[in-house]
Formats: sequence, structure tokens, C-alpha cells
Amino acid sequence: MANRDALRAFQSRLASRLQAARTSDVSAAWLAVEAGEGKYLFPLGHAGEIFPWTPPEPVPYTAPWFLGVANLRGGLYGVVQLATFATGEAPAAAVPSIEGMRAQSRLVALNELLEVNCALLIDRLVGLRGVEAFVDSQAPATDAPAWLGHAYIDAAGEQWQEINLQALSQQPRFLSIGA
Repeated sequence: MANRDALRAFQSRLASRLQAARTSDVSAAWLAVEAGEGKYLFPLGHAGEIFPWTPPEPVPYTAPWFLGVANLRGGLYGVVQLATFATGEAPAAAVPSIEGMRAQSRLVALNELLEVNCALLIDRLVGLRGVEAFVDSQAPATDAPAWLGHAYIDAAGEQWQEINLQALSQQPRFLSIGA
């Protein structure tokens, strides 16, 4: 019960911050998340609802990054482990089912306008970020996947990789979940 209350409080704070960002001069452009060793930025217009960790039902004969399907508010969503998909490496271990290990994990659904019922498993929500939160940026390499956007460096020297969720949702590799 405490987890639900904490999630509701977080979602309420996030909604308040989104509303404040719309009405103030400071523009929040991204939802900042951590997945595996990576730090990622999702454009707010591409990200949908944020759900607490819900163990998906496994689907046989799928890629290691496709964890299965989950019922999220009455809709069936494919669940993709972002860290494994982004790095292209096999997962280090099976997805933990221990609640304590998944306390901060969230499922970030893609915006329904993208017409893909998919949620990305992330390890931790960091918050909202605008351009003013970064001191430098680098364009993606010419051979980088089309769904990778600019890399941004914050004041602490941490690198944040922008992910274009619209481009990601149209990539053949992302849409082909078969092993």
C-alpha cells in the first residue's frame, strides 16, 4: 500500500511540475531515466504514462530484451528492457522478481499517438530536464542508430543520451521481437 501511495504522490508531483513547466519560462523537454549503466532522455511528447513495475507474462521464442506482455490499466503492452535493447548485449541475469530490487523500476509507456503498445523497463526515474540542465551536447555519430539523438553533458560531467521514441517505435529491430 505504501508503494501505491508513494507512486501516486510521485505522479502528482510530476504532473504539477509538467504543468509548471508549461506555464513558466523554463521549458522541460525530457523525462530523464536510468537503465542499466546508461542515462537516457525521453522527449516528453513521445513518452506516455509511467507505471510501477509489473512483472510481465513471458512470451516464448522472443529476443532477450523483450520481457513479455503486461496488463497496464486494462491494456496489453509489450515490455522491453531498455538497457538490454540499447546496448545490444545479453542481459546479465534474469529479470529479478524480488520486490526490493524492483522498488525503483518503472515502466514508461510510449505515447499512444505512436500507435505501439509498448512500455520500456527503466531502473529509475530521475525527473524532468530542460536544455538549461546541460552544459554541452554532441550530435549522434553518423553510424548511430536512427533512434539515438544528441548526447548531452550535465554540469557533473555525466552523459545523457536522448532517445527519439518515435523513431525507435518504427525501427524493424524494435518491432521484430522474435528470437
